[in-house]
Amino acid sequence: FLSYPRHEYFRRILCDLIGSMVERGRYPADMDTLKKIVCDISFNNAKEYFGI
Repeated sequence: FLSYPRHEYFRRILCDLIGSMVERGRYPADMDTLKKIVCDISFNNAKEYFGI
């Protein structure tokens, strides 16, 4: 549980960054696409890297 606050902090910063990019028109305002981006960054990239 020691890394939980760090993960929560990272998630909040990531979502804030993506939200601001959507507001500026750099990312589409499509929830399915945004969900995939966040899941890939937060979980799927590490899963693929470690071969889990």
